[in-house]
Amino acid sequence: MRRAALSCAEEFLTSDSLVRAGCLILDIAMPGMTGFDLQRELKLRGHSIPIIFISAQKDEVVRRRALQQGAVEFLFKPFSDTALLQALNTALRVR
Repeated sequence: MRRAALSCAEEFLTSDSLVRAGCLILDIAMPGMTGFDLQRELKLRGHSIPIIFISAQKDEVVRRRALQQGAVEFLFKPFSDTALLQALNTALRVR
């Protein structure tokens, strides 16, 4: 499995990773487009890539919103390796 770390959502949208991604791990707060903006843009373009959100801000309203809009998981920082692995396994089953 190839992993790509890109600097911003806009870079992802113009990269070849867009059609190859099996899962995305997105922070809610990213430079330029937010994680929610990217999630919305992917839906508008017809891409159904499983998304795991992460955030340092422990806000249950934001977490519920992300999950209601289709995120596979939402992890608050700091999170354990086990929690991330479980989220990845879930996301890859959804794919």
